Amino acid sequence: MATDAHGSEAETADAYAELVERFERINGVQGAAGVLGWDQQVMMPEGGTPARSQQLSVLSSLGHELLTDDRTAELLEEVESMDLDADQAALLREARREFERADAVPTELVEEISETSTEALGAWEQARAEDDFEQFAPYLETLVDLKRQYAEHIDPDRDAYEVLFEDYEPCLPLSQAEDILETLKETLVPMIDEIRESNADVTTDAFDGEFPADAQEDLSRDVLSTLGYDWDRGRLDVSSHPFTSGNVYDCRVTTRYDESDPLGGLMATVHEFGHAFYNLGLPEEHFGTPLGESRDLSVHESQSRLWENHVGRSPAFWELVTPKFEERFDTDATAREAYESANQVYEDNLIRVEADELTYHLHIVIRFEIEKALISGELDVEDVPEVWNDKYEEYLGLRPETDANGCLQDIHWSHGNFGYFPTYSLGSVLASQLFNAAEDDIGNIYGTVREGDFETLQEWLRENIHEHGSRYETNDLVREATGEDFTADYFVDYVTTKYGDLYDLEESV
Repeated sequence: MATDAHGSEAETADAYAELVERFERINGVQGAAGVLGWDQQVMMPEGGTPARSQQLSVLSSLGHELLTDDRTAELLEEVESMDLDADQAALLREARREFERADAVPTELVEEISETSTEALGAWEQARAEDDFEQFAPYLETLVDLKRQYAEHIDPDRDAYEVLFEDYEPCLPLSQAEDILETLKETLVPMIDEIRESNADVTTDAFDGEFPADAQEDLSRDVLSTLGYDWDRGRLDVSSHPFTSGNVYDCRVTTRYDESDPLGGLMATVHEFGHAFYNLGLPEEHFGTPLGESRDLSVHESQSRLWENHVGRSPAFWELVTPKFEERFDTDATAREAYESANQVYEDNLIRVEADELTYHLHIVIRFEIEKALISGELDVEDVPEVWNDKYEEYLGLRPETDANGCLQDIHWSHGNFGYFPTYSLGSVLASQLFNAAEDDIGNIYGTVREGDFETLQEWLRENIHEHGSRYETNDLVREATGEDFTADYFVDYVTTKYGDLYDLEESV
């Protein structure tokens, strides 16, 4: 009997090793698709879309088949019976979630979504360039329908948008996200109104002028080096929409440059650095397994928004970076003037990625409300531009004159990424909570930022967020890092204090 038990234990241990190996293979296929996706947006010639569509479809279906193979199910059942340690239990949890979700969706539908989204990306880029929503509308309509089918296969008894939201944030209920978005609306709408009525003398023109793209790129590279970007494992390129792609060994960032707006390109670069720094800090020993993955998009966005806003829009950062501007451009703004311009609340900005820190979240709310209505069938695709423009007028007092500056501004719908947008605001909220916890542990972070020393903050993020990979679910990770439940309180305190000081607002705001 002892021999049999020992043999059974060995077989179960072998099952765990085989499960890990299987997910490493799946990750390899997905990683290859990621490189091809990066290439499509950065390097691929315009005529390459038909071949790229076929290539990505094959990889998508191959990864799906590996994941949903009967052997995967058998291994999950065998490992379930093991006496697992904490890391093994976390890996099993993540693997089972990924398997069960994928297993519910037919391979043919996965292929169709992949092919359509690849074609939709090219259509979106052309439609945006030519300011013609009708070019993109048929692809959007198809993707909405395909994603409804996708959600129906996963759980026909639940709201489709709630199911889609779980692709990007599986560990937080949609109701929690909606509560946080509602808190942001209640906080920010009156604050923005009061700011627009304020007579505070805030510098808004520190970045007026012409700023050549090559000099902006040089500045972005300098700032990335200053922040500690690992060039041996990364690169900087230009794309129509800034993004980050990669893993702990190879993580690449992109940005874009507007020669009349150097702040947009620089802040996008700092934002993407936050994403890349997270990926590059994931546990190497778990690379290729579910445990070595990042903890979904709310946490990922917390890293990019922490670096963009709490670091990149701070007075200390501008004391460090303003001389770098002066080296490359004909500017004479002081660090304080640059800080004020970088944090001004715009009255006329229509573009989310160029938005100020406050109105940014109203851009998110608008997109969130529209895509929920699209998925539920309450809104037809053909009506998106008009509804988009109406909501911008209602929430921001602006009406886009073009679809390029309106409903075509973001890339996400061309990927079929419905449910993604709430994570941007969730990430901003979490960034405030994490930065506050880091300050409690470290002390004066801005004193080190002013000197160009980011190592202490980076070590805190590595230890408390990055090195855990997916060991903890989101709410548990927040409690581990901060000692408290996930809350919007720190974000509300942060923006109330910061913009109250900047715009001389009443304390009651």
